[in-house]
Amino acid sequence: MRVHHINCGTLCPASARFVLGEGSFFSRAQMVCHCLVLETSQGLALVDTGLGTHDIQDPSRLGQRFIKRNAPRLDPRETAVARVEQLGFKREDVRHILPTHLDLDHAGGLADFPTAEVHVFRDEHAAAMKPVDRSKKFGYRPQQWAHGPRWNVHAVDGERWFGFEAVRPIPGLSDEVLIVPLVGHSDGHCGIAVKTPGGWLLHAGDAYFSHREIHPVSPRSPPGVALFQWLRSTDNPARVANQARLRELVRDHSKAVSVFCAHCPTDFQRYGTA
Repeated sequence: MRVHHINCGTLCPASARFVLGEGSFFSRAQMVCHCLVLETSQGLALVDTGLGTHDIQDPSRLGQRFIKRNAPRLDPRETAVARVEQLGFKREDVRHILPTHLDLDHAGGLADFPTAEVHVFRDEHAAAMKPVDRSKKFGYRPQQWAHGPRWNVHAVDGERWFGFEAVRPIPGLSDEVLIVPLVGHSDGHCGIAVKTPGGWLLHAGDAYFSHREIHPVSPRSPPGVALFQWLRSTDNPARVANQARLRELVRDHSKAVSVFCAHCPTDFQRYGTA
């Protein structure tokens, strides 16, 4: 298993101090869409896809609210398909996609890999296909899956992993890649755990937004992301409980598991080169 950390969309919301907890109140933050390319014996797998080529070509797909709030860079060189090609592969080499959830900044690249199998939890798929209220509809953009992805919808069951329930193995992949329930931000939000020679990696998606939030001794959240998470969670108590479980994981198993999220630039700098 070889893992590549890639940024598939730079986001530049206003006020770095408010959003990141550091820098000027008057300068823009720089956040990432932290995705993974996994080289497996069954071909490539992606964890999240960031913003896709269709989003870059037609930003209206993202909605004016998202564009105004996040000021995405919209650089075609940052799309997942461009990153895959930069690594020397073809888009057809991507056999599996594992979104942490189906919000627009995580699922934008699905259409760039139309032959890949897309693995999601049943509750996430149901919420994205038929959102029942405005709060659950907010992050989903049906245009991003209008091409008809090859969905593989999973139930929450399987063996336990460091105290978390997990689906394992993912059909078509080995038991070195697990879908880990981390609901709260969305109905079927998950983390993706990947076993490497150096230990486990856990991509926690939007279960948290700042590395400060899972500090095992003195966790804190920058006010901007704290407000956003509270407003955007479909089940805030579950989100808070899962953040607590992630802190326990970091505290008790840091030598065995490395945890990172989707948008924190500090997390990405620990691993990413693109």
